Amino acid sequence: MTVTEPAPVPAPATGAPLPALAARARSIGGSPVRDILAVTARPEVINFAGGLPAPELFDADGVAAAYQAVLTTAPGRALQYSTTEGEPALRAALADRTTARGLPTAPDDLLVTTGSQQALSLLATALLEPGDTVLVEDPCYLAALQVFGFAGARVLPVPGDAHGPDPEALEDLVVRERPKLLYTVPTFQNPTGRTMPAERRAAVAEVAARRGLWIIEDDPYGELRFEGERVPWIAAHEAARDRTVLLGSFSKVMAPGLRLGWLRAPEHLRRACAVAKQAADLHTPTVNQLAAARYLADRDLDAHVRRVAAAYGQRRDAMLAGLADALPEGSVWNRPEGGMFLWAKLPEGYDTAALLPGVVRHDVAYVPGVPFYAGEPDRATLRLCFVTQTPGEIAEGLRRLGAALRS
Repeated sequence: MTVTEPAPVPAPATGAPLPALAARARSIGGSPVRDILAVTARPEVINFAGGLPAPELFDADGVAAAYQAVLTTAPGRALQYSTTEGEPALRAALADRTTARGLPTAPDDLLVTTGSQQALSLLATALLEPGDTVLVEDPCYLAALQVFGFAGARVLPVPGDAHGPDPEALEDLVVRERPKLLYTVPTFQNPTGRTMPAERRAAVAEVAARRGLWIIEDDPYGELRFEGERVPWIAAHEAARDRTVLLGSFSKVMAPGLRLGWLRAPEHLRRACAVAKQAADLHTPTVNQLAAARYLADRDLDAHVRRVAAAYGQRRDAMLAGLADALPEGSVWNRPEGGMFLWAKLPEGYDTAALLPGVVRHDVAYVPGVPFYAGEPDRATLRLCFVTQTPGEIAEGLRRLGAALRS
């Protein structure tokens, strides 16, 4: 399994050679996860590689009704250009949800984006010059590494443990390397599924306040909790309120095809991101925003999320039940309290990237851990997504995985 590299500019049939691609396009490869999904798209493959919500759990009827209502009552508005900042009705609803979860938020604190992935790109545009230093978790969400790489940043991992980045190591790096920002997914992290405890979040907030550091707090999975108590956002800590950007998304709780995300940021940074968005796509599609606002007004999204989380909890349990038989003796893995992912480490000497082609021949797939590391990777690690398949499919997929690894 190889990472797709950007194609070179083809030689023209006639005339002078064309100018080269930009250095950033030549140096940043494609997403290994996307590459694996393309290779394993056959229907017989049980795919633990993607970060795909379970489609049978989408509230398709509710979403369809919301679109129908919007296109029936306000077609001219729904199909028209909108403001860069986002539709007022949607921003008001998002502000209410954020405030109810412990972070007082006004509609004008928010910028609606085309998925939270775009929010990351806008922040990189607004904050980073080529050569700036960015700190990330170890391992880190792969697409964030791509964004920072395209921005020309120098990306350094913060040493940590099963609870996330270590605050003392973070402070040492900030003093020594003078980074612009720390990127973190503190709740049900991608790829590990771990959650940063409340006391560590407070310590990270204090480091940012004491040393002068932006924090980008990405929270696409936080509502998908199966057990345990909710942990407050880093952005809710007083020390970090003026320097934390909180990212949210409907992709994991409503549907990724809507491509709706948002960022909550201090005013001057939010304005800079709005200008960057004007250059990127002018605004997020109006009809999608209005449909989401109508859905929030007419339906109980929290009840829907509870149903989804309950189903995902059963699927996590099915995966945990089968891992001991599937993975080699001496393997270790975690038990996430929510989210979509589980992280496993095989015994020393195993290379999950080298093993993957043989595993795929058994009609099952995972993501090797290597591409999630900004620094030296642990080649014995892998990520498993447990939400896309039913418990029965998970059991069969683990049976295939065990057979592949034994062979």
